[in-house]
Amino acid sequence: MFEPFVYPDARLIAGVDEVGRGPLVGAVVTAAVILDPNNPIEGLTDSKKLSEKKRLALFDEIKEKALAWSLGRAEPEEIDELNILKATMLAMQRAVAGLNIQPDFVLIDGNRVPELPMAAQAVVKGDLRVAEISAASIIAKVTRDHEMEELDKRFPQYGFAKHKGYPTKAHFEALAEHGPLEEYRKSFKPVRKALGLED
Repeated sequence: MFEPFVYPDARLIAGVDEVGRGPLVGAVVTAAVILDPNNPIEGLTDSKKLSEKKRLALFDEIKEKALAWSLGRAEPEEIDELNILKATMLAMQRAVAGLNIQPDFVLIDGNRVPELPMAAQAVVKGDLRVAEISAASIIAKVTRDHEMEELDKRFPQYGFAKHKGYPTKAHFEALAEHGPLEEYRKSFKPVRKALGLED
């Protein structure tokens, strides 16, 4: 059950979440969502706790019913240049900046808040506690999963549709056998190793 967070004078609250900090490949994808209190969405929770079918149904419903939603991202090159934490903060800033309605207040999943032009607060386990963050987690996850499925069509030998770029045993084996693609994060240790840059 979502907690009744109360914010003084905040009418438009955006929830922000990210997907893809852990994978070895692809962008980190963030989403910002402002829900419509007069048009509630049933079944919102942390995207990882939902079946793919349910996630896809909610993805469409959120896009239809939310007052505003936006995606942000940081590409592998930016992750390599900045580091994953700074790149995630940048992707979150981009998601909030992309909203076509400016929120009064932003709630962010986790324990860090990027610099934003409005008041913001981090909420640990926010994707379970705040409906707006749950909605953002679903938008971000479905978007990133789709990108991994598209990459899988181009390079089926890596198994991206299954592991979504996360460091699984099968992924390590494919990486060792086929070497890293351009979409890999070169600063991540297993990728550096595959490139022969780690001892």
